[in-house]
Amino acid sequence: MSGSGHHRNGELQARVNVLLALAEERGIVTRAQVDERLEALGTTVSPLNGARMVVRAWNDEAYRARLLDDAGAAATEIGVAGGGYSSDIRLHAVANTPEVHHVVVCTLCSCYPLAWLGPPPGWYKSEAYRSRVVRDPRGVLAEFGTVLGDDVEVRVWDASAEARYLVVPMAPPGVEALSEDEQLALVTRDCLIGVAVPSLSVGV
Repeated sequence: MSGSGHHRNGELQARVNVLLALAEERGIVTRAQVDERLEALGTTVSPLNGARMVVRAWNDEAYRARLLDDAGAAATEIGVAGGGYSSDIRLHAVANTPEVHHVVVCTLCSCYPLAWLGPPPGWYKSEAYRSRVVRDPRGVLAEFGTVLGDDVEVRVWDASAEARYLVVPMAPPGVEALSEDEQLALVTRDCLIGVAVPSLSVGV
């Protein structure tokens, strides 16, 4: 990491320490409570949660229908719901098809389905991604190695304080011959955001 990177991280940590000190002083939260919450998140938020929902949808048409109708309820159904989100935040699942490809962004900040996709990648929070994927989604997807035909419509979903989105990618040909664990390995975080697609050449 460059010296400037260390400097920025140091400034950020200093600000966090000041805020924590103020919160403790006012009886809002303690450092121990913050550490406990971060530790809990580290063991419960993961892209494996979203992958489990996708793989279940690949293998169970009835579950797939429920997932697309009410993703929050479908997540609860297999024990991967919530992550501490309030009931005001709704999870939506959007499914790729041969005719339509979905990709997720948050243009205003970096709203993201943390509980189901794990910690957001740095590029998702960047100004470059947030502005460009709306204007030129095909170009951005191509930079991730996802090149779509001209006959495929690209739909960009803008997350908000009330809504989070999870992409259900298409199952690659031959996936039915794989074990559940092998199928799970195909569904990466980037697939769940929509900038990548599962491939049997990746993860197995």
